[in-house]
Amino acid sequence: MTTVSNSRTGVRTNVQKAALVIGAVFLLVGILGFIPGITSNVDQLSFAGHHSGAMLLGLFQVSVLHNAVHLLFGVAGLVLARSASGSRSYLLFGGIIYLVLWIYGLVVDQESAGNFVPLNAADNWLHLLLGVAMIALALLLTKGRKNQARALA
Repeated sequence: MTTVSNSRTGVRTNVQKAALVIGAVFLLVGILGFIPGITSNVDQLSFAGHHSGAMLLGLFQVSVLHNAVHLLFGVAGLVLARSASGSRSYLLFGGIIYLVLWIYGLVVDQESAGNFVPLNAADNWLHLLLGVAMIALALLLTKGRKNQARALA
């Protein structure tokens, strides 16, 4: 039997757990983007733009803006994980945002002013994976949830 969220008992649904974990990971990634050693070339970290030379894990190009977006996305996940509907919305719309960001990263010239986040090829493929995974979690972990809630009522 699948657990349905009950605010009186504090039991979390699977979609809430997923949103909580993903939010925590985004928060951690946002923090790690400022830590020397985990992020190489921190001294080249710019506020925004493709000129930022900082590389999270030596792979993902980051800037202060990019890290701030991760921090905000993480906080949003933690806040929205308080309810099943908020968790589903976070995962679904967050996944859509990441798919749009993936497409944007594919079409924008990485050396242009349009690459203000900044994004590199590793970021682009991670955004595709995140977008697909978040949407899948939103849909799969809430499949039949309304019917289950009615059955328990």
